[in-house]
Amino acid sequence: MIRVLVVEDEPVAADAHRLYVERMPGFEVAGVVHSGGEALRFCEREPVDLVLLDFYLPDTHGLAVCRSLRAAGLPIDVIAVTSARDLALVKAAVSVGVVQYLLKPFTFASLRDKLERYASFREASGEVTGQAEIDRALGTLRTTEAAPLPKGMSAETLDAITEALAGAGEGLSAGGAASAIGASRVTARRYLEYLADNGMAQREPRYGQVGRPEVWYRLRTDRA
Repeated sequence: MIRVLVVEDEPVAADAHRLYVERMPGFEVAGVVHSGGEALRFCEREPVDLVLLDFYLPDTHGLAVCRSLRAAGLPIDVIAVTSARDLALVKAAVSVGVVQYLLKPFTFASLRDKLERYASFREASGEVTGQAEIDRALGTLRTTEAAPLPKGMSAETLDAITEALAGAGEGLSAGGAASAIGASRVTARRYLEYLADNGMAQREPRYGQVGRPEVWYRLRTDRA
C-alpha cells in the first residue's frame, strides 16, 4: 500500500482529498494535517510514501516543506495540490522534487489519473536496457491530453464554474453561478449541465414557496 499524507489547511478540502485517496486501490491515508509544521513532524515519526501538498499553508509555503523533506533525507514523493498557476512556481516545484502538479479545484477523476500514474512509475523496477525504457518510465508521470470540450465552451470558464461550486458548500443555482463568474444564466447553466452530465456535479431540485423547483448543482466527491 502507498501511504499518503494529506496536507491541506481548509478542513472541507482536506476531508474531500482524504475521501478521494481512500477510494483508490493500493493507496491508504496515513494522516491528514493542516500546516507545514505538522506535515514535517508527521513525516519524521510515521512512514509516508507520498504527500498531497497544498502550497498556501498558514505557517509556511509548500516549497519550504519540500525543501525541508529533502534536507532531512526523507524519501517521500510530493504531489502539489494547489491553486497556484504561476509557471515560475511550477518550475520551482520541479526543482525541489515535486512529481506531479494538480490545480485546484479538481475532480476525483483528475486526482485518480495522477495517483494511477504515480503508482505505475513507483512499481517500475530492475535495470533498463536502453534510453527508450527510461523515457517510457518517466512518461508514465505525464498526463495525456484531455478530451476537447464541446464547441463554444472554454476551459477557463469551466475552471471558473468548478471553482465557484467548490467554494459553495450548499451548491449553486444557474443564477448563483452566473453571478459568481460574471456570465449569463444561460452560459452558467450550460457549464453546470456539462459537469453534471460528466459525473462531476450532481443536480438537486430546490422547492420554493410557489412554482416549479429550481435546479441547484453541487460538486460530487463520491464518484469520478
